[in-house]
Amino acid sequence: MQGWTNLESNDQVSNLLAQSESTPCVIFKHSTTCSISSIAQLRLNDIDTSSSRAKFYYIDLLTFRSVSNHIAEVLNVHHESPQIIIVKNQEATFDASHLDITHEELLEELNR
Repeated sequence: MQGWTNLESNDQVSNLLAQSESTPCVIFKHSTTCSISSIAQLRLNDIDTSSSRAKFYYIDLLTFRSVSNHIAEVLNVHHESPQIIIVKNQEATFDASHLDITHEELLEELNR
């Protein structure tokens, strides 16, 4: 996904949490073999990450499942696939899964 940083380690998650103190961070948990996850990904492809005030992160659940589990644990969110999570001040302020993931709702939540 263009403009999205790949999450591949727990250290990156720690850095993301620290960054969320000043900049909202968005995490998209994606299963590369799931058709619903592919639909969610298509819905997010139109986001102009370069003009947004947020930072965007992508995690391949099949390759980095332990990192995904770590995210669920530190943010105290139930693991879903696909899932979008907004992190502000080291807390999950919004999460959605499956077909509830939309470009419009994500941008609306970021602007709150």
